[in-house]
Amino acid sequence: MRDLTEQVDFFEIFTDPMKVHMKHCLKEGGVNICSAKPRIWHGAQTKNPRYLQVRPDVARPRDKYLAEFGTRLYRKIPVTEPCVFPVAAVISGRRNNPPDEINGVKIKPLCVFNPIHYQELPELFIDYVCSVTGKSPSTTGAGSEGALTKGPFNAINATADLNNALVSMLLCGYGGFSSAAGYIGPKYKVDHDISLLVPEVFCRMKPEERSVSNLIRNGELEKIEDFEIDGRKVLASRLGYRITDKFVSHYFGRIFDNPAAAISEEMLKPELQSIEVFADGIDNLVEAETKSALNYFKDGTIKYACPLLEIILHVMAYGHYNGKSIHDPDIRAMFTREYLLKSDWYKQRLVTKQKRDVALSMRKIKALEEFMNRPGYTKEAERLCIHSRLREAQEELTRVSSTEYLKDLEGTIGADPIVFEE
Repeated sequence: MRDLTEQVDFFEIFTDPMKVHMKHCLKEGGVNICSAKPRIWHGAQTKNPRYLQVRPDVARPRDKYLAEFGTRLYRKIPVTEPCVFPVAAVISGRRNNPPDEINGVKIKPLCVFNPIHYQELPELFIDYVCSVTGKSPSTTGAGSEGALTKGPFNAINATADLNNALVSMLLCGYGGFSSAAGYIGPKYKVDHDISLLVPEVFCRMKPEERSVSNLIRNGELEKIEDFEIDGRKVLASRLGYRITDKFVSHYFGRIFDNPAAAISEEMLKPELQSIEVFADGIDNLVEAETKSALNYFKDGTIKYACPLLEIILHVMAYGHYNGKSIHDPDIRAMFTREYLLKSDWYKQRLVTKQKRDVALSMRKIKALEEFMNRPGYTKEAERLCIHSRLREAQEELTRVSSTEYLKDLEGTIGADPIVFEE
């Protein structure tokens, strides 16, 4: 810390509170934290520095301005109107690792994905429920991080987040794309190169080119099928679809002069590197998914899962739902926007949302009335315009209590009917 504080040009960059903290640490000694430096781990800087990225929109305002202005020109949007940038794709990241060993403990492989995968909602949410991660510099091994990777930080049942995420993706029609980090197969170490490259690829694709149906029809996405090895069935279909050489040639070619040199056939088909590692990696993934799902049955939170999430959890835990596989046409037909909008449980979400909005408006009215009725608060109520705010709150109560408001909620995620038990 003495070295840092004595580097005047470096020290002066910090905010005043951080300067005070550093000077205090210098005086008191011991282990200290500096937000500009990586952690020290076993006497050396960590190999996994994080949270040090500068916000590009703040650091390079000119680039941000040009990007927005270029979009305005392309869309022919006047400067007096807002220029919105809707989410065009949901692309999850996944960390993969080859088979490894640390201090005599074997690390199972998780390197079965090629650079970009697409999963339909049943397979995608099997992944989301488990949120398995491969070994990274900051972890000792692969395993589930909890639903949507929020397990260690979530104070409510994971079903609430999963229900909301599933409903929102069904309503918005988002495809479940994911990119690979760490390794692609046991041979190719890519770190975060692919993760950083994928947004560059997608932003150069037109909306119709990002259409999954078009990508499949054009042979740019291929479906992965289950297969057998050594007499056992490997559930490779859990991986969904993956990009092909046609995708690489067409879209990576907008970045690279020779895209095939950057993305080889062995990267597109990791099983060509080692079919045994590929099969073992899928088995590892399925095992983690099963363990994750069984927890919902053990702790009873399965009862809070919406019907579609309930199907997913049953398939993960037991391999079927009422005797039907995840590939059954009747099951697949339920994971559509049309089915969702007609379902009773979705309508219940809308009613729940309306009830909560009514309760919120009533709490506001009560709080405002109590404030107005306090002795000696007449002038303060006038200064804060409490009478007009009360009138607005009463009007809002009338609005959210109406049948028209319930109709207006159609197409939104509504609210999850969470039940709090003592």
